Amino acid sequence: MKRSSRLRRVALCLLLLFFLFSSYASAQTDTQSLSDSTVNGRPWWYWPLLLFIVSFLIGIVAVLGGIGGGSLFVCVVASFFPFHLDFIRATGLFMALASSLSAGPSLLRFDLASLRLAMPLALVGSIASTIGAMIGLALPTNVVRISLGVAIMGVSIFMLTAKKSRKPDVEHLDKLSAALRIRGVYRDRGSGERVTWRVHKTPQGLLFFIFVGMIGGMFGMGGGWASVPTINLVMGAPLKISVATSSFLLSITDAAAAWVYLNNGAIIPMILVPSIVGIMLGGAVGARLLRVARPTIVRWIVIGILAFSGLRIFLQGLGL
Repeated sequence: MKRSSRLRRVALCLLLLFFLFSSYASAQTDTQSLSDSTVNGRPWWYWPLLLFIVSFLIGIVAVLGGIGGGSLFVCVVASFFPFHLDFIRATGLFMALASSLSAGPSLLRFDLASLRLAMPLALVGSIASTIGAMIGLALPTNVVRISLGVAIMGVSIFMLTAKKSRKPDVEHLDKLSAALRIRGVYRDRGSGERVTWRVHKTPQGLLFFIFVGMIGGMFGMGGGWASVPTINLVMGAPLKISVATSSFLLSITDAAAAWVYLNNGAIIPMILVPSIVGIMLGGAVGARLLRVARPTIVRWIVIGILAFSGLRIFLQGLGL
């Protein structure tokens, strides 16, 4: 444990050094995409530093509120920062990708994330997210802002009404899940019992993931807000399996869409690095605060932030 903690600190220090170097190098280039953020005479370090602070706070709130940091990042930064929307969406995808990759090995090691459950959903979701990313980059910015505003307000409503089921009752496997042998056993560390699980309504779950992938790719919002309820409530997997598998498979679907943004030059280190470092540090702090905080109150705050930011982005898209 001590060795892993030291390695984590060294990695964060290296990321911070890279953040400072890349921000300075990006500030020296005459990049049209960042011209809107530099015309007001701010020094080169102003916007990266502010972005780091905001991302740090988003990381804390995201953990306490039970929502992916990418979704909250896109809505807040797109609403209040002067960066082009393409760069914000690309950064949101890479942030979701970084968090999924960091959690994936542990989830697989403890048999919480299921490869048999994740791979069919990831295949459908990655294809849809790639198509969504290409559509999002092809649309005019004002149309994307209007659509993003509607999507974020929809997410806030979804969070307000979504339910969870700790251990859904699945009586029979459907033909597809039986053919793919999507079932398993895991040990609940809280109760110590061995839980046997299986899923049903697999075709409906695949259809839902087409929608989840499209939204995630178009707007850079990841998809954890929708993938967990889909696996849990539609397909009938236990809540712990749903959360872990969702986190793992998002590393595949987000990577597919991220390559589209990367290939189109939508990755700016000056935006990406402070955002990822900030949200990783904020997530670590949020995980510790989770023991004493009241997640219900924070969740209401998150829903309010999403609704307000979504409305602001929607009005910006309309030119109001």
